[in-house]
Amino acid sequence: MKQIKLFLFALALTIMPQAINAQSAANTQANVVEDLDAKYATNLLKPGTDAPDINLKTIDGKQFSLKSLRGKYVVLDFWATWCPDCRKDSPYIMSLYEKFAHKGVEFVGVSFDTKAESWKNGVEKLGIKYTQVSDMKNMRESAVAHTYAIKWIPTVYVIGPDGKVVLATVMSDKVGAYLTSVYPDCAE
Repeated sequence: MKQIKLFLFALALTIMPQAINAQSAANTQANVVEDLDAKYATNLLKPGTDAPDINLKTIDGKQFSLKSLRGKYVVLDFWATWCPDCRKDSPYIMSLYEKFAHKGVEFVGVSFDTKAESWKNGVEKLGIKYTQVSDMKNMRESAVAHTYAIKWIPTVYVIGPDGKVVLATVMSDKVGAYLTSVYPDCAE
């Protein structure tokens, strides 16, 4: 019996460092996900800031103004079809649109594409149904990008009904969590 206890103790000592290393690696990966805003969203407009108006053309050439949506929650999704992270994030943003649009939440994609055909094809391929606008300038040259302090895409803002920023993030799951806190009856 004593030999079995010694064997189990020795086995535990052998396995424990591997288990600790595995846990440490998992914690490191979790921290990377948690730190994306700390790394990429540090200069975004802060909650409580008046959301600057956006006056751009829609994908079908109509004039759009952000102020026309005052009185509603608005999700501003800054993205581009050439951005792999944006394409990866798009299905989740679409799922939020499908979940919250019936509550009156407006979704607006602000694209940094520079070629109309690529933009239109990308929107169609991704199945994006919500309003899309662009100044047809890349992110570094776009006045909207400068106004909203966009340095990384995708970046998502949630604007409150009063026209103030309530959330600015590069992590779309935070958008889902915020909208669910406003509309708890939409929680899954």
